[in-house]
Amino acid sequence: MSKIAVVYWSGTGNTQAMAEAVAEGAKGAGAEVSVITAAGFSAADVAAYDAIAFGCPSMGAEQLEEEEFEPMFASVESSLVGKKIGLFGSWGWGEGAWMKDWEERCRADGADLQGDGVTCQEAPDDAALAACRELGAKLA
Repeated sequence: MSKIAVVYWSGTGNTQAMAEAVAEGAKGAGAEVSVITAAGFSAADVAAYDAIAFGCPSMGAEQLEEEEFEPMFASVESSLVGKKIGLFGSWGWGEGAWMKDWEERCRADGADLQGDGVTCQEAPDDAALAACRELGAKLA
């Protein structure tokens, strides 16, 4: 049984709903899943998981949330070499450049990125939640 961490930050609940769907998909595929907020995860935790799904909404000028998520993610980047990861998040404005930038950042870190990041504008609809469940299953 694989161990999956779903690590996220959510300001409005949209990314939290996506995190719960990722966890549901991973559990449905037989994985042991831990859902953790960004403040509760660190580089010391990375090795305990076979795969990690990171979720963060786009903030400001299409960037990751700066007070909790970005510092946590920066601290784990050097531990992502060869690690299976997936990305997800919601956005309210812009054109989605933040996710493409994040994907490239992860590839540069040597992470084994599992497909394109799952995004949705505002609250996740049924299609976005299904894509999140698929991401969880792929990570499992």
